[in-house]
Amino acid sequence: MRQRSLIAITAALAAGALTLTACGSRDSSDKGGSSSGGTTVTIGVDAPLTGDLSALGLGIKNSVDLAVKTANKEKLVDGITFKMVAKDDQKQASAGQQNATALVADKSVLGVVGPLNSAVAQAMQKVFDDAKLVEVSPANTNPTLTQGTNWQTKKVRPFKSYFRTATTDAIQGPFAAQYVYNTSKKTKVFVIDNKGTYGVGLAATFSDEFKKLGGKIVGTQHINPDTKDYSSVATQVKNSGADVVYFGGEYPNGGPLSKQIKAAGANIPVVGGDGNYDPTYIKLAGPGSNGDLATSVGAPVDTLPSAKKFVEDYKAGGYSEAYGAYGGYSYDSAMAIVQAVKKVVADNGGKLPSDARAKITAAMQNVSFDGVSGKVSFDEFGDATNKQLTVYAVKNGAWAAVKSGTYTG
Repeated sequence: MRQRSLIAITAALAAGALTLTACGSRDSSDKGGSSSGGTTVTIGVDAPLTGDLSALGLGIKNSVDLAVKTANKEKLVDGITFKMVAKDDQKQASAGQQNATALVADKSVLGVVGPLNSAVAQAMQKVFDDAKLVEVSPANTNPTLTQGTNWQTKKVRPFKSYFRTATTDAIQGPFAAQYVYNTSKKTKVFVIDNKGTYGVGLAATFSDEFKKLGGKIVGTQHINPDTKDYSSVATQVKNSGADVVYFGGEYPNGGPLSKQIKAAGANIPVVGGDGNYDPTYIKLAGPGSNGDLATSVGAPVDTLPSAKKFVEDYKAGGYSEAYGAYGGYSYDSAMAIVQAVKKVVADNGGKLPSDARAKITAAMQNVSFDGVSGKVSFDEFGDATNKQLTVYAVKNGAWAAVKSGTYTG
């Protein structure tokens, strides 16, 4: 698992003296763009803010909002005021593409955080890349987004404007397979995916590693994500002799799938990726979900010393939704954009250059700082250098971390 206007309204608007710049928006009294509040830079957000994945999407939006407020409060970039604009993609690729086009048209947008879904990202990447507008996803995990369709044999970066703070399924799937086979001692798996870019890719990387370890895939199936009746698949699982199920997809399908597998008489754990790691999964799966597993990016945020202030500030911010699986990564994605803006402004005498978007995209490649999730930096493909993952288990009706580490190939 897992956005700008030529004008910003400042005090000069009241005076009727508004000056437009090529990027960002500037007070007419701020000729150099270096006085406090002189230039407004918008950070866009694209995520599912409504619908069945909104619990994750709203956590992304709120965390970016907190990052923007923190950057302004701490005056992280002299002369720049940040603001956020959020757009709802409803986990639909077509909506994401429309949002990307709208964000590109808003010239004050100099960076975008999102999206949640890899399939949505595929529809947005070229739009942003053509505009040289940097995009940093806190949640996309499909390897093709950064390393091309033939990433397993020849890695080629398709879009230089795309980055992510989450590690990829090239690591997450095998990491889960090692835990299931070596630690849980499960040897026969039934693999199911939801036909989506994320789910299919994650299931494939899990399956490859599981077979390498000596495990046996006793069945495979694809489910329709738009339905919630998986009784026929559940029966197949029961009859297969599997001692574990691996599901590539998100919790709106994963929860009901787990519940129906248990109801069919197969009292075996369902294992998924970060798309399952949300409290809603447990609500949908019911009491039988105890023992189910999910992997997610990074270490548990609430256990990291680096995340203590983020957790406290998020609570103090009064957000009605939890920061969720990607909150820390969303905050770090926004802060990475802030750091890139800071570098570009510093290199240009304290003001934004006319080609700010291109220069911010270039600066992102060398961004490096200590973030909420740990060290934030990017490799030559735009992937996060932080490769840590965590296995969570459902215990007494809640997710509990059982193992953190990195994939050892």
